[in-house]
Amino acid sequence: MTADRLSFATEAGLTLPADGPILLIGAPGDLYSDALPLDRCTVVQGFKPDHDAWTARGVPVTLAPEGDFAAAIVFLPRARDLAEARVAMACAAAPGGLIVLDGQKTDGIEPLAKAVKARGALLGQVSKAHGKTVWFTASDSFDDWARGPAQNSYGLWTAPGVFSADAPDPGSEALLAALPAKLGVRIADLGAGWGGLATGLLARDTLAELHLVEADHSALDCAQRNVTDPRARFHWADATAWTPPEPLDAVVMNPPFHSGRKSDPALGQAFIAAAKRILKPSGHLWLVANRHLPYETALEAQFRDSAEIAGDNRFKILHASRPNR
Repeated sequence: MTADRLSFATEAGLTLPADGPILLIGAPGDLYSDALPLDRCTVVQGFKPDHDAWTARGVPVTLAPEGDFAAAIVFLPRARDLAEARVAMACAAAPGGLIVLDGQKTDGIEPLAKAVKARGALLGQVSKAHGKTVWFTASDSFDDWARGPAQNSYGLWTAPGVFSADAPDPGSEALLAALPAKLGVRIADLGAGWGGLATGLLARDTLAELHLVEADHSALDCAQRNVTDPRARFHWADATAWTPPEPLDAVVMNPPFHSGRKSDPALGQAFIAAAKRILKPSGHLWLVANRHLPYETALEAQFRDSAEIAGDNRFKILHASRPNR
């Protein structure tokens, strides 16, 4: 939610409760918050960098709401099923209270607002800055939107908003197929998601320790359900900042490359820099990327040796070794 749109909404008739706690669901850690009484706010945030940012700002932050709230503000995610789940969470946390829903047009705010309106009258709405803010009274008519972790048709645990929730990711499958039989003793999967890569990696009996590093708490929760091998270690952490107990033999990853709906190669480049930092001098990095992503320059800058070892018209499998110091 932009500060301009929230301020514009308050000028157009949105009135936050003068008393009582307010819940912010999915609020980004760098939210410009002059229009919000942060001394009465609690944030629900499962993305570790944003979770830590709110903690640093001195605002209570949790993974799930506890108690009743006077109002709840929902920040729209990209995934429709997660957006609906957040609306249901807001209504359950603020029974009979004010619900504010805000998001960008590119993230689907307009169809979601229509779906909300079909279940109950809107109290108001404004459009500004390529997005929309709507508000309405909480009701139990959104109970069926509540969703949590569930097994998909492959028997794998996934959750709303988690990457590749319906089936194993073909890029990760291609990466596993290209890996050598021996990768090393201590390995990390950066951006481990619900554990798709980890399951294939743990088929190697030479592996003694696999660190699954994931910033999305919902995804990591699913990984802990899917990956039961005692050699697995789970870390709720920003992969670009995480440090292992000791330098690693190898890093394997299918890094994220979207910021909102926009492709952002800087995310994958940050993962590459993190891999260089946590590897042994003799360490190896293996990653899969969409064909169009420009990671080769980053690999050349961070490692002495790098090359594409496999791929097709959709994906490329990249290998790098001997990180620069």
